[in-house]
Amino acid sequence: MTARTPTTAYPMTIYHKPNCSTSRNVLSLIRESGVEPEIVLYLETPPSKKKLRELAKAMNMGARDLLRTKEAPYEELKLADPKWTDDQLLDAIVEHPILLQRPIVVSPRGTLMCRPWERVREILPA
Repeated sequence: MTARTPTTAYPMTIYHKPNCSTSRNVLSLIRESGVEPEIVLYLETPPSKKKLRELAKAMNMGARDLLRTKEAPYEELKLADPKWTDDQLLDAIVEHPILLQRPIVVSPRGTLMCRPWERVREILPA
């Protein structure tokens, strides 16, 4: 696949962690499609609780689906316990953004949790 000249005519946003290989692969595919996305370094600029709720809804997911279960705060806070409400889980992600599963990509064709990374192809420009 040859890279296209980057365009901003197809607005995309990636919630990105630069040292995550999956996130880097997704960003690379987006750029190869000719799009230069808005990059949200979510560990530096965590999304608000409202934004997390919007992202989850757009992906037809609950708050629990947004959680990375292998991160230390997940175990420390005992977030596997079903007692936690979606509201409480979103609060935990806001307080500990490392808990946010990644990468999340927003495009005109939809919002996806891009795991595996190849899923981003579903929402790239046609």
